[in-house]
Amino acid sequence: MSTLFKNADILVRKEGKIGFLRSAYLGVDGAYIDYVSEKAPAKEYNAVKDMSGKLLIPGLVNAHTHTPMTLLRGVGSGLPLQRWLFEAIFPVEDKMTARDVVIGARFAILEMLACGTTCYQDMYWDYGELAPMVLESGIKVNAGAVLQMNDPSAQWAKDFFERRFAATERFFKEYNNAGDGRIHANMQIHSEYLTVDESLERCAEMMQRYGMEVHTHISETRSEHEECIGRHNETPIAHFERFGLLDTGAVCAHCVWVSDEDLDIMARKGATMVHNPSSNLKLGSGIAPVSKAIAKGVNVALGTDGTASNNNLNMFEEMHIASILQNGANNDPLALSAQEAFDMATINGYKALHRDDCGELAEGKKADIVALDMDKPHLLPDADTLALLVYSAQGSDVCMTMVDGKVLYENGEYKTIDAEKCKTEYLAAAKALLG
Repeated sequence: MSTLFKNADILVRKEGKIGFLRSAYLGVDGAYIDYVSEKAPAKEYNAVKDMSGKLLIPGLVNAHTHTPMTLLRGVGSGLPLQRWLFEAIFPVEDKMTARDVVIGARFAILEMLACGTTCYQDMYWDYGELAPMVLESGIKVNAGAVLQMNDPSAQWAKDFFERRFAATERFFKEYNNAGDGRIHANMQIHSEYLTVDESLERCAEMMQRYGMEVHTHISETRSEHEECIGRHNETPIAHFERFGLLDTGAVCAHCVWVSDEDLDIMARKGATMVHNPSSNLKLGSGIAPVSKAIAKGVNVALGTDGTASNNNLNMFEEMHIASILQNGANNDPLALSAQEAFDMATINGYKALHRDDCGELAEGKKADIVALDMDKPHLLPDADTLALLVYSAQGSDVCMTMVDGKVLYENGEYKTIDAEKCKTEYLAAAKALLG
């Protein structure tokens, strides 16, 4: 199947800088973009879509989230991270079934597709239970079974780790590169504070054996960072480096309290910082040193975190907050430019998730494309299109989301998910869990 989008404004890159083609053409053949120009193509396409008044941009990447937590949206609001986890979140999660996890994740995909997210990185239970649903939806995901050992002296904790460790290997063998590469299996280590040296050694061995990259929460709070130094005489980043866990391009969520030396390690190892501004602000965790990380050469991506700590999956909101937050924190209106914020939500996210064939509207790249309706009061006049995207656009402005050349969402209609059935199941599951 081939499709030509005509009369579209198109976001493109030239020598690293973002620009826009006006009333232009973009062709898709199969899963790939095969034409981008202001001139009409000679080739004929199976379908032609008139995109007058629409802007085409690369799909957005949510580089750190917990999709089943849509069922816990808003639970524990007003608590700091550790109390939020142990007093509010973990007790409800203990009641969740495998079916609940699938229902919550599917509902999250509805939200993400409607807001222009084409790829995400998820951290939750045995992801083999979620993979068939994700494949059916058409979206892209990097995921695996989350690994943690809450209490190394307790047999239940050891058994829990063993089950998840086996699930990690099973998921990699069964689903890595499934769906023509839409699923990417990796190693999900919850955090330094929910692991022990023995478990990290085993994770490192499996990671090296299969060439996995690590996804983890790290230095999210001051207490987490300082308690790790107290336990190991080194920061969480240095601790993970000692076990070789950063060697394959780790994805480090939060990094609010990282040191300058930590950022140097991350730059040297090719690790990514995933900035989660809404979650960090809501939980009172602090403000990540994003501008400093970029200056040191660290790849920085964006994430929403879960809906219990955000409380939505809207990447346009994260772009906006990320940019103005750095400007305010640094007393510098140029601390994080509109392009840097947009790159964090797109090309940097794809880089973090090891998907080099995505992130740009260019010939030969995967057709992960989002269309925005620019004929909205808050998007007029168009004096600076990039500024509109970062500071004015909303997730609700998305009118089409395409992944690998397949339209998954268009004008309020989901093409691969029965939205009404999904919502009914979701509301019933949420009521059972929360009362």
